[in-house]
Amino acid sequence: MKVAVAKYVIGTPVELPDFAAFADKQAQWLGEARAAGAQLAVLPEYLSLELGATFDAATHGDLHACLAATQAYHGAWLELFGLLARELRLHIVAGSFLLATGRGRYRNRSYAFAPDGSHAWQDKLRLDGFEKQAGVIEPGDALKVLEIAGVRAGIAAGYDSEFPLPVRAQCEAGARLLLVPSCTGSDAAATRVRVGCMARALENRCFVAQAVSAGVAPWSPVLDVGTGEAALIAPMDVGLPCDGMLVQTRGQQRWATATLDFAALEATRGQAQVLNDRDWASQYFPSVARARVVPFDAPAAAVAGARSVVM
Repeated sequence: MKVAVAKYVIGTPVELPDFAAFADKQAQWLGEARAAGAQLAVLPEYLSLELGATFDAATHGDLHACLAATQAYHGAWLELFGLLARELRLHIVAGSFLLATGRGRYRNRSYAFAPDGSHAWQDKLRLDGFEKQAGVIEPGDALKVLEIAGVRAGIAAGYDSEFPLPVRAQCEAGARLLLVPSCTGSDAAATRVRVGCMARALENRCFVAQAVSAGVAPWSPVLDVGTGEAALIAPMDVGLPCDGMLVQTRGQQRWATATLDFAALEATRGQAQVLNDRDWASQYFPSVARARVVPFDAPAAAVAGARSVVM
């Protein structure tokens, strides 16, 4: 499967005065991915908040007002990406949409679209610091695995990629590809998500596809700064890149694209140096349920000296 991950540059209110301009931008970006041969394209987390650019300054500068106003676009969002998936014959992970659930609450929902226009979704399960501070975003409560072009895949948006057990559950359900739409606003945050992606690839012997947002958008309290590089990541083992990096964006590059050979990945097991996924269960034994504090033993010389005094 050829996969493309975006280093997506956030637009401005001048560039995106209305939904039609946003739709044109998506068509252009996804058209580039399809022209590069991609069968699956991944866009970044919080993509729906770019629609804030279509509102006045008082609305797009206030997170709560922007979230409420963006709901009017939800139906058009589903229609747009369903249409682009059909027209381009492309699987699309459309970043995420902050979707109202009632009572002034929202879920960070990642939609995946198939070439027939159908869609599925995964809600983000863990709230990061920003989402907690927002006070109106709630976590999801269901973990899913999707069939994408004959390959099972899981979605772990942003902070979710930093937790091993939910991703492990997705991989135990057959996922061999982890899709990570992310949005980070500092180098430290970008590093945390990247380390999480690499760890999940190692632990589960799976591929990871990470998309990121980029650029500077001072008009948005969320998308103001985008950091990091989009990347396709593999386990670090024989027959695979030593650093795990299949490909990543550099500089102004908009897409990182690579062909993921799942049969070859499975075949490398025969010469693997480690099989963290198969050895996962070996962690579960009584003595690791809870650690205990123990004192250091007395130095050997002190013990010998004590014996000589006694004698």
